[in-house]
Amino acid sequence: MAGAREIQGRMKSIRDTMKITNAMYMISSSKLKRAKKALEQTEPYFYMLQYTLERIMRNFPDVEHPYFDAHPIDDPAKKRTGYIVITGDKGLAGAYNHNVIKMAQREMDAGGGNDMLFIVGQLGYHYIAKKGIPIDTHFHYTAQNPTLGRARVISERMLELYNQRQLDEIFIIYTKMTDAAHMEATMSRLLPVGRELYNVPLPADTPMEALELLPSPEVVIERIIPHYIGGFVFGALVESFTSEQNSRMMAMEAATTSAKEMLKALQIQYNRVRQAAITQEITEVISGAKALRRKKGGALRR
Repeated sequence: MAGAREIQGRMKSIRDTMKITNAMYMISSSKLKRAKKALEQTEPYFYMLQYTLERIMRNFPDVEHPYFDAHPIDDPAKKRTGYIVITGDKGLAGAYNHNVIKMAQREMDAGGGNDMLFIVGQLGYHYIAKKGIPIDTHFHYTAQNPTLGRARVISERMLELYNQRQLDEIFIIYTKMTDAAHMEATMSRLLPVGRELYNVPLPADTPMEALELLPSPEVVIERIIPHYIGGFVFGALVESFTSEQNSRMMAMEAATTSAKEMLKALQIQYNRVRQAAITQEITEVISGAKALRRKKGGALRR
């Protein structure tokens, strides 16, 4: 059994760790509030862009544009796919980073070897680089500070590669909050947008508004899609950041709870050791007193 001093050392170490986990919990809680506010502010903009695209496709279902239609490919094995993978810059967030990286790894293993990776976050970059997988672009300092400007940098890079036919498909892998306690890794296609998402059949009695696009629907789509892609990327960045802070809060709360349970168990162990030590000291005192009385009794009989 460990000695009292060793147990006290363990308890001190756990208390010091609890201070760190509590501090990280408070920091993540503060960041989570700001991230949720930013997420609420971005949703109307993103939904309005989606609604605008729906109106265009509903009124002009036969419009043709490279952003809606896949590039013609002679050999499907030669299809070039780009993946934007959003991870965090820090760990201690439960399975947040692991789930995203695992999904990206699975998609790349199933691909034809023509994939291109675009990484957001230091942890994802270090993991992919350690595996020896080529990374086209690493967007530094974006995971901890998602802004619309940084999202536009990413979307402009994607649109450039897509327009130059260097990529045939572009997906984004990020973490989405399903509710306050659950997050899940999600993959969504950015380009081509896919007209099947908007060609939803409507009931026969649905009123149809008259819509006129000038100078042409193609030109309007050309202007809207870059904003749509930028808004989608920004929403994914903010939602990933929100999920990261929520995951870290839950991980730190679980760590603090485990530390308290360990302290409780160690306190019981420490009390037993101290009790045994006190009992031993009392026993030694009593034994010494008895020995002393026997010694004095023997001297008197002489």
